[in-house]
Amino acid sequence: MSSLSRTANLKEINAYKKKINWGETSAIYHLFSSSLGDLDGILTHGFDSAYKQILNPNSWNLPLLGASKNTDGSIHVKNKPQISLRHEFSDMGYELHCFPVIDGEVVSMSMLKKGNCPFNNWLPEKMQLLFRINSLIAFAIHCFQHGDDADMALLKFAHYKVEQLITILSESFQIITVKGYSIAEFYQEIAKRNGNILTQEA
Repeated sequence: MSSLSRTANLKEINAYKKKINWGETSAIYHLFSSSLGDLDGILTHGFDSAYKQILNPNSWNLPLLGASKNTDGSIHVKNKPQISLRHEFSDMGYELHCFPVIDGEVVSMSMLKKGNCPFNNWLPEKMQLLFRINSLIAFAIHCFQHGDDADMALLKFAHYKVEQLITILSESFQIITVKGYSIAEFYQEIAKRNGNILTQEA
């Protein structure tokens, strides 16, 4: 019986992991947990990130969006900027990618001072990758093969954190599409293939 609540935070999950493993954590757990720690503070950390950058209205094409300033200095837009999101899984881990949507089309190239782009400048090499969770595939396979309650809680935390960050984006943007597997769907695919995610489906 797990003593973790369904809403346990990262600190609680890590403490529980040490408790049930006599203070020990594996290298893969530590790597995955550290990466989630960075993600958990993505909006509060001092350093800049693509995620924070696209949420800054000063990076938006304000005339296109019908923007006006409120008395408190905050910016209000008539039309939310349109974006498309894509879940990406690779040897590096999990990534959330973002693309501007222009006239109903998803754009993957650089856009500099284009009047119909929702951003002043769109630089894919700096803005497309919103954030990464390192070693997700390896950790998910580890969870399926011999993960304990804390491992599963950590993987679920990753899923919920990404969903929360997408929800935050939806408050400022009109998200036209979200493509690819979510983390939960990706894990279900691992289970379906009995842990061997690298094989092709028959």
